[in-house]
Amino acid sequence: MTGQTNAPRRTMLLTGASRGIGHATVKRFSSAGWRVITCSRQPFPEECPWMAGPEDHLQIDLADPADTARAIAEVRERLENGRLDALVNNAGVSPKGPGGARLGTIETELADWLKVFHVNFFSTVMLARGLLAELETARGSVVNVTSIAGSRVHPFAGAAYATSKAALAALTREMAADFGPRGVRVNAISPGEIDTAILSPGTDKIVAQIPMRRLGTPEEVAKAIYFLCTDQSSYVHGAELHINGGQHV
Repeated sequence: MTGQTNAPRRTMLLTGASRGIGHATVKRFSSAGWRVITCSRQPFPEECPWMAGPEDHLQIDLADPADTARAIAEVRERLENGRLDALVNNAGVSPKGPGGARLGTIETELADWLKVFHVNFFSTVMLARGLLAELETARGSVVNVTSIAGSRVHPFAGAAYATSKAALAALTREMAADFGPRGVRVNAISPGEIDTAILSPGTDKIVAQIPMRRLGTPEEVAKAIYFLCTDQSSYVHGAELHINGGQHV
């Protein structure tokens, strides 16, 4: 985005920033001159690749509504001129059974259902509502990270994770209807099999069925998120962008 030297520096709030897609997203936005405020369950990692340092990182437990509300208030205090240009809801948890086994509807305990939905779904509602005024001031964008697991039974992703991502896709549509009249765009990206440190054994069998015959990279996902947060997508609203090499076809 060139030719905007007189414009205020844009700011993004990113949840789930500690690895994989989150790391790549921070680097993509930082390289374009954005200020990135990050949130994760972990403290600021020393090996972090962005320059802002710990002062723009919040340690937050999105499974805890009270802690999420605390973080919203702290984000407001950190924002310059009361504006937030982008909110990217990337945080997600997917509990596993012994040996990394998939947990279906029968095996998943209620406590795990509640934790997954608080992190993957309810925190998104809380953050977007809590920061709506700041998003509205900036005429900003919200990007929710769903998953291909939200549209089919996945061999590795558990039932709680999959249903929370399906709910997040529906929430994206609802938010688009509600936030659009306020000048805030809301979209989702739906990644497929992305080459991160959390891939499950047996992923190679899935890759053989993907039309592009390869895994995606975190950088490819980050570029799509960046597209949805800039003027290049100024009339894209209420969409769910598939980033899966054709896996969904």
